[in-house]
Amino acid sequence: MNCDDYLSVLNEEQREAVVHSGSPLLILAGAGSGKTRVITTKIAYLIGELGYNPSSILAVTFTKKAANEMKERAVNLEPRSAYSQIRTFHSFGSWFLRSYSEESDFTISKNFTVYDDDDMITLLTKAVPHLTKKDAKHYAHKISLAKDYCLLPESEMLYTIEEDPCFPEIYSKYEERLRATGNVDFGDLILLPYLILHENESVRKSIQNRFKVIMVDEYQDSNVAQFKLLKELSGIDHGTQTYVCVVGDDDQSIYKFRGAEVQNILNFETEFPNTKIVRLETNYRSSTQILNCAENVVKNNCDRLGKRLISARGDGKKPTLVFLPTQDDETEFCRTLIEQAYENGIPYSEWAILYRTNAQSLGFETEFIHEKIPYSVVGTLKFYDREEVKDTIAWLSFILNKKDEISFRRIVNKPVRGIGNTTQEKIIDATRNCSILELGDDFKLTKKASEGWKNFKLVVEELSEMLPDDPSTSEAASLARTAGESESPAATESESRNLSSFIQAVILKSGLEEYHKEQDDNDGTQKISNLEELVNSAVLYPCTLQGLVDFIDHINLDKSAQEEDDGQDIDRVTLITLHNTKGLEFNRVIITGLETGLFPRSEKTADELEEERRLFYVGITRAKNDLYFTSCASRRLYGKTSPMAPSQFLNELGKGNVRVLGQKPSSYTGEKNEKNPLESKYCRGRFVYNDDYGHGQIIGTSKSEDGEFVVTVKFETGGIKKFLPKYQSSSLLVED
Repeated sequence: MNCDDYLSVLNEEQREAVVHSGSPLLILAGAGSGKTRVITTKIAYLIGELGYNPSSILAVTFTKKAANEMKERAVNLEPRSAYSQIRTFHSFGSWFLRSYSEESDFTISKNFTVYDDDDMITLLTKAVPHLTKKDAKHYAHKISLAKDYCLLPESEMLYTIEEDPCFPEIYSKYEERLRATGNVDFGDLILLPYLILHENESVRKSIQNRFKVIMVDEYQDSNVAQFKLLKELSGIDHGTQTYVCVVGDDDQSIYKFRGAEVQNILNFETEFPNTKIVRLETNYRSSTQILNCAENVVKNNCDRLGKRLISARGDGKKPTLVFLPTQDDETEFCRTLIEQAYENGIPYSEWAILYRTNAQSLGFETEFIHEKIPYSVVGTLKFYDREEVKDTIAWLSFILNKKDEISFRRIVNKPVRGIGNTTQEKIIDATRNCSILELGDDFKLTKKASEGWKNFKLVVEELSEMLPDDPSTSEAASLARTAGESESPAATESESRNLSSFIQAVILKSGLEEYHKEQDDNDGTQKISNLEELVNSAVLYPCTLQGLVDFIDHINLDKSAQEEDDGQDIDRVTLITLHNTKGLEFNRVIITGLETGLFPRSEKTADELEEERRLFYVGITRAKNDLYFTSCASRRLYGKTSPMAPSQFLNELGKGNVRVLGQKPSSYTGEKNEKNPLESKYCRGRFVYNDDYGHGQIIGTSKSEDGEFVVTVKFETGGIKKFLPKYQSSSLLVED
């Protein structure tokens, strides 16, 4: 394709980013601004117009899907792009280690394999024999985290990852055992290339001679190790002139829990001197009214580079904010809205329901199943298919029917009780046609299995005694669901007497809570949240044997209807967490659960609150045409109906930017919290003067632990200092 052809379809900002060369380039690519088009066009331009050897171009991103799309689109513009290195970070790390392992001081086989999490746990138990599998899993996670921050066993800052004084030794023994195998783990794929480049000048020169262009996509998602690897690849600290171009959006940095460090993009121009910044501010996805909401929210963050998205699609519809009495009303509202649109010819697939935690999908799944609305849950399993939910249901099923072999097999050795598959077979054979708990006392088990069996049997019997054999049914609950009421007699007379309290006891006494909480802590999952939502779903059932029967029937019927739907290839409503929406777009979006404590989550630090706000921004900018926000006055939490307050983010939308439906809570004013005047005066990029340090520029803003506004200034002398403008404004003068 001719250069003029692919440049002609770009707007002015995009073209500026594509043709730039020489100094480092930061492309601030707002949501829906066509960043992939810019990246791929730039690769084609570098090869076709500037004459770069395709093999001298390295472009890295975070997912295989994104890398494949980037390569395909670049090749369509310039066929020689096929010879460029367009990879994921980890794929590049693997290529690097296979190419240069023999020139490093690390004992890495050229034919190494990459150990996954399970392999790490196994190796740890061999390297440190006294560790239990549970402990090994914990330390394996901490070792991976340490490598993401480029911390070695001897690093002084290792305590920031794990305070256990034994951790450095455990980490060291693991590394010794890993190096002896000649293999690597996933953390090594970034850490080791960085260390080799940092310590081996000849390798560094070789790689810098090979790659003359380095491009990084989604740079706001990079971690510390990836940032350090980029610096070594570029040679910026060694006086080389490798051209570096990073693309990202500081307003869409939402993966701190995965190790992403937003400061990498915020400080890029500091780390790479003479950086050129190009802002892609033309949005091709959303209408102006939607973008106004997004801007109003995200500008409340202190630490951002700043940009203003301008819609190429016109004014559009004003987003709608809906206040609802309960979460049941919320699901009914969403269902009704989607159904009415469908009757008017709008496909289900145009709709997406967004929520903060995946546990929130249950209410929508239940409503859609009952009303026969097809849906898909993106990024995770449907609610009743999730491991922790199936575990709990298996416990409930076994309590009801102690002949249930399938449920027994699932729960008897989770957590581990020393009752393996062979022992399970013997127990089942010995108790066929009767209750499994009737296993005779004379039945021979190993000492460990015998102790585990006694414990398991005791828990089952204790839980069974908690359920009175009351002939009453949960008919009231059924009527409440049909009528859409939030509270039934079972829920209002005594919160402690509904089935939720029993299910909570099952989760606790069975050991499932501790078991799955450990997984949450290690892997960043939301299993405990899912268990809490299962507890909440039982609030309308009485705490009786019949109540449990009705609850299990309700689940089984929902699962059956779900399976029937799964066999059909039809358009569907999308149910998705806000984190999983990154990179997606939908014609019609409903962002749900906008209540304090749910979104944003409770007890957030200033930095964490800013990330929550960025997450909200990402959700808003997924919408193309229609956007709705929902907030409930009450919600079932931990098996109890609790009052809720509107999210602070709703006031930040601005009164004139949304249409409000429902009963407005007194705490909702529709007015944004006025920004501290100091924050406007001392904003990022502003030039200042200090008597002691001279002229400088504000390169960052933040909040202290006490909530005080802090500015970070880089002075012409090279020094970087922090100031509290509230107390130091007289010594930190803003230059006109």
